[in-house]
Amino acid sequence: MRVPMLLAGLLLAAAPLAAQSRAVADEPQFSAAEICRHVTFLADDRLEGRDAGTPGHEIAAHYVADQFAALGLKPGGTDKDWFQQVSLAEYGLDDRHPATLRVGTHAFANGSDVLIAPSPRFGTATQTVTGDAVFVGYGVDAPELGHQDYAGLDVRGKFAVMRLGMPTGLPQTTAARINRERGMTAARHGAIGILYVVGPNEQRQWRQASDTLLEDTTKWLSDQGFPDGHDPGVRIGAYLNSAAAKALFAGSAMRVEQVFAAAPQRRLAGFALKPRVTLARTSKVKAYRSPNVIGVLPGSDPALADQYVVLSAHLDHVGRDPHLPGDKIHNGAMDNAAGVATMLEAARAFATGKVRPKRSILFVALTAEEDGLLGSSYLAQHPVTGAGRLVADVNLDMPILLYDFQDVIAFGGEHSTMGEIVARAGARMGVRVSPDPMPEEQFFVRSDHFNFVKAGVPSIFLMTGFANGGEKAFRDFLANNYHQVSDQIDLPFNWEAGAKFARLNYWIAREVADAPEGPRWYQGDAFGERYAKDAPKAPRPPVR
Repeated sequence: MRVPMLLAGLLLAAAPLAAQSRAVADEPQFSAAEICRHVTFLADDRLEGRDAGTPGHEIAAHYVADQFAALGLKPGGTDKDWFQQVSLAEYGLDDRHPATLRVGTHAFANGSDVLIAPSPRFGTATQTVTGDAVFVGYGVDAPELGHQDYAGLDVRGKFAVMRLGMPTGLPQTTAARINRERGMTAARHGAIGILYVVGPNEQRQWRQASDTLLEDTTKWLSDQGFPDGHDPGVRIGAYLNSAAAKALFAGSAMRVEQVFAAAPQRRLAGFALKPRVTLARTSKVKAYRSPNVIGVLPGSDPALADQYVVLSAHLDHVGRDPHLPGDKIHNGAMDNAAGVATMLEAARAFATGKVRPKRSILFVALTAEEDGLLGSSYLAQHPVTGAGRLVADVNLDMPILLYDFQDVIAFGGEHSTMGEIVARAGARMGVRVSPDPMPEEQFFVRSDHFNFVKAGVPSIFLMTGFANGGEKAFRDFLANNYHQVSDQIDLPFNWEAGAKFARLNYWIAREVADAPEGPRWYQGDAFGERYAKDAPKAPRPPVR
């Protein structure tokens, strides 16, 4: 109960701060009719569900850009435009040419004893890589930690073969970093590929990998064609289960059973393996582009204008399903035309207000959230602020605008001073902050704001709460309308609730924009320590 007790105390202390905030700017007006207008347009059948890369999404993107222009915002995209184009690729394995692993004279089919993922980097041509193989223990090259698994080994032009896990005894964050970098480490030593051998005690990891590696997926691509901008280092890789691993270690200095039986803290000395290896795969790839739409309201304070507050909402939805009987269009009225409408109405309040915010505001309609938070991932790694920096993100994703909400849930508010800011904004409107009612769903890591968190930016994801009929409305929507064709404009929207939600988000962003210092992670918070280790921290308020 730590979070709700903390926020309740903040609400009790909020009245004088709210009074101070009123003096900052005149109260803007928020229009239910404007919320209705935006949702009605964005959820129209003619946009066919706004799937990223489709004509419907392009229409929606130009609509948002037109709204930004009408408000007098500045284009925030690349090349002085409203759009930040994101290169995307949908890719999967071509079933007409099954991926295979050959170890000596033994062939192993993909999906049983070997897992070979598709790649977007090689088009539809079959990629075949052949070479000798060298066992490199855990594949760790960290002499400062006493691990030099490549010492004395020549892996140039060969496959680096390694245990799936990490040796024990390493700090958790260090082990995670080393694990992420194993491909780059192998490439630095000249390896052409990686083969991970999976032991009998690692079958859970094998099942998890098989559920994801073999599936079609969508990623954004760097200019070099790297998925999510990450250079994999090596050209190809695979996971090997027991039968394939046993064939790979046949006739070598150690049997694979001995490798798996070795103590996890022990350094495994490497050695050359006998059989030659061939990995082959054919990937089918569809490449396209889809834009983030970005408008900027420049800050009024020269000392703070190069700091940016982000109000984000994803513009895309899941599109049209030709296999459905009858209605085939997922209009996405609540998810997330409602969030975009909220962002646009907050933008109108900022742009037409008498007092401009001190910091700059970045209004962003993001693409490809439904494909894996891709538009926000790209923006977080390719900021459009030049020498400026992001200080906070307020993310608007699927507010349930079906009732007069009396509380909100600020996912992530307990990690930084953003939670205190939400509490003060709610207090001035008589809206309380409630604890996460569904922690098992892990909403904090499931929407676009989390990519800004990973960039070190204190962020929240705000959702209408469970009071005053909210729980029933949310659970009914989740059960009957979420990602269904029924998420459309004929739902019983409460447009006044939409205006109220826009007002709340305005006051959250307003305080961040005008405060003497930007939001800070709390001291000792795991996310702040991991993603913003060197940033100044705030003391966590005492539990009341």
